[in-house]
Amino acid sequence: MSAKIIVADDERNITDVCRRYLEREGWSVWVAADGEEALRLWEEHRPDLLVLDLMMPKLGGLDVCDRIRQSEETPIIMLTARGEEADRLLGLTMGADDYMTKPFSPRELVLRVKNILRRAGAQAGAFAKEQPSSADGGEARKPILLDGLAIYPEERRVIVGEEEADLTAKEFDLLHLLALYPGKVFSRSQLLNQIWDVAYDGDTTTVTVHIRRLREKIEPNPSEPSWIRTVWGIGYKLDGKGAGG
Repeated sequence: MSAKIIVADDERNITDVCRRYLEREGWSVWVAADGEEALRLWEEHRPDLLVLDLMMPKLGGLDVCDRIRQSEETPIIMLTARGEEADRLLGLTMGADDYMTKPFSPRELVLRVKNILRRAGAQAGAFAKEQPSSADGGEARKPILLDGLAIYPEERRVIVGEEEADLTAKEFDLLHLLALYPGKVFSRSQLLNQIWDVAYDGDTTTVTVHIRRLREKIEPNPSEPSWIRTVWGIGYKLDGKGAGG
């Protein structure tokens, strides 16, 4: 099944190039010149992924992302002409799955789209969802039941205490990977490689922001996490004892 993608940017040369490269992969692509048109196309076509410019007329990319996130977890790649960390953090905090700073390579955009679609399962036939190699034999699909935390991979559901946590696709994948190996320390670079499949040239902002958002959704006290522990200078691990330990 061909993926459906919306590219929204007020620079015509960018949307033209993105459309050409994405359509070469066999995907259906719609382009928008402003945020309002992007929302209209999203409501009409319900795409598998959106590429949104941060700064657009009428509605900016962050506003479009916020409105979509109120009802769906459609993957979003944010484009920005500014490379400052504050812009990247803001986009990721608002729910974007990835970001690219202009100017960017259209080939890199295609690679990132492929990786996100594979992770989201948008093209299950063409992009089989990967699991860590050591979790073969069905282990990665079994429920993970800890004291106060239950993860159901087949249903992609997480129960904290007696309430279901509303996690994005990336947040679930991140938690599931950590929970498959309780106590194992993952570096930020390892998590980028496992969950995002893209080299970020040492920029681990994506992991940091997603860990923070994940803690806000599953931890009783995110500022003093019981489950997802920081191992200073290295990365993160999931404490198998958690809140009940």
